[in-house]
Amino acid sequence: MKPATLVRLALAGTRTDSARVILTALSAALAVLTGLAAATVLAIPTPPFSDPENFLSNHSEQYASGLLREPGLRPGVAFALLLLTVPVLALAGQCARLGAPARDRRLAALRLAGATPGQVTLVAALETGVASLLGALVALGAYLAGREVFDRPDQRGQLALPTDVLPHPGVLAAVVLGLPLVATVATVLLLRAVVTGPLGVTRRATRSGAPRPWAGLLIGVGLLAFASIRPVLEVYARTGVEAPTWLVPTLLMTGGLLAMTGVVTGAGWFSYTAGRLLRRYSRGPAALLAAGRLTADPWAGSRTLAALLAALVFGGGAAGLRAYFVADDARLREENRLVGVDAGADPFYLASMDLVDLAVQVAVAIAAAGMLVALVEGVVGRRRAYASLAATGVPRATLSRSILWQVLAPAVPAVLLALTVGFFLARGLFGDVTRDNRVYVCDAGTQLCSDPATRERYTRTVGELVRSAPDVPVEQLGWLAAGTLVAVLAVTGLGLLLLRTSTAPEELRTP
Repeated sequence: MKPATLVRLALAGTRTDSARVILTALSAALAVLTGLAAATVLAIPTPPFSDPENFLSNHSEQYASGLLREPGLRPGVAFALLLLTVPVLALAGQCARLGAPARDRRLAALRLAGATPGQVTLVAALETGVASLLGALVALGAYLAGREVFDRPDQRGQLALPTDVLPHPGVLAAVVLGLPLVATVATVLLLRAVVTGPLGVTRRATRSGAPRPWAGLLIGVGLLAFASIRPVLEVYARTGVEAPTWLVPTLLMTGGLLAMTGVVTGAGWFSYTAGRLLRRYSRGPAALLAAGRLTADPWAGSRTLAALLAALVFGGGAAGLRAYFVADDARLREENRLVGVDAGADPFYLASMDLVDLAVQVAVAIAAAGMLVALVEGVVGRRRAYASLAATGVPRATLSRSILWQVLAPAVPAVLLALTVGFFLARGLFGDVTRDNRVYVCDAGTQLCSDPATRERYTRTVGELVRSAPDVPVEQLGWLAAGTLVAVLAVTGLGLLLLRTSTAPEELRTP
């Protein structure tokens, strides 16, 4: 089969297939644009110290934002941007499943026309790869155009964005071409468990049985990795050995990924447990229908809520970090009060947390969009089952309530777990706030106390180091949980709008 024929078959189809390609391309464009922004932040050069006694002399003063000026803050900005790609990539994965039954029938028709299983797999992989490539090229064009549009210094000659730097061409190529390549390879690997024959598409094996509580072990290891960073660095400091440069990033990445994976897979355990509890204690038909669905496919909750839970872990960590900054500000104000100075910590760090909270809200919104796509796909994909229930006399209101049970039963505990894990990740990383109440008093005369050789002999310490734990940001975590659950309800309500058309008697003839 010629390459041009493969591409034409990959992009062929109905309006649903076109919508799937467009949504996948848009999601890939968002992911690539975020990756290019992170690469640009990391590409900002750090000038050498012009004054060894001034720690601000190596700051990039051409930028208006302190997040870009300070070299120590730029890796955190890039890391936050990369975390934003997680819900975007999950949205791309959900968009790639849109209209899957119709695509399966189209692939089966290709097999019936004489295509080999490998060619059919290549067609399906190329559909995702070509759509991702189109989105990546659009993102590259928007990125280059944005450099020209936003390259406008203010009255002080400072830039709002790093439009004066450009990542290495190899980095640009890796970001732009890497995502389509990864999407294509991932599609091929996922299709290894799929058999496309002339009569339809089947799966060789499906995950069955009750989910094991391995999620708790993953979360525990992730929390332990974060909590061990400070003690390990203290051990290196006491021994006089410099810690390896890879140690802290490795612990951060490994611990964060393990914790997020544990939270996402924990949604499957919540789904199965909620289904068993509903089956045992509920009496209403809607709850019983939801119980059967939750126990039959408990991993649907993990697939649907994956991006949302990942964003909430990040949000819980941001709330914990803000609580640490608030406690540290209170500590510094107390120390300054003791010496007669009315001042606190630099408000820049608390102000920068507003941007982090905004990033969390954007991530939750993107994840909610992916959840809407997954919910619509689930309703459309099971429309024959819903039409059969409606034909036997089950009211649509009962079906709507059963879908609400399916979404909310795993979502509520999973949301609370994600926020709790995120908070404890930040708590384990930053620890307590230490206030130095020690005062050094010399009990000898002026001559002995002013001589460094004898001053230490007559000096005693009054007071001690006081450690205080930051307050738990219950209000911020509560608002974040409430806002997320409201978004889940709104998305579910939008998805239920398709239930009327999906329960029409004509859907009983759907193959």
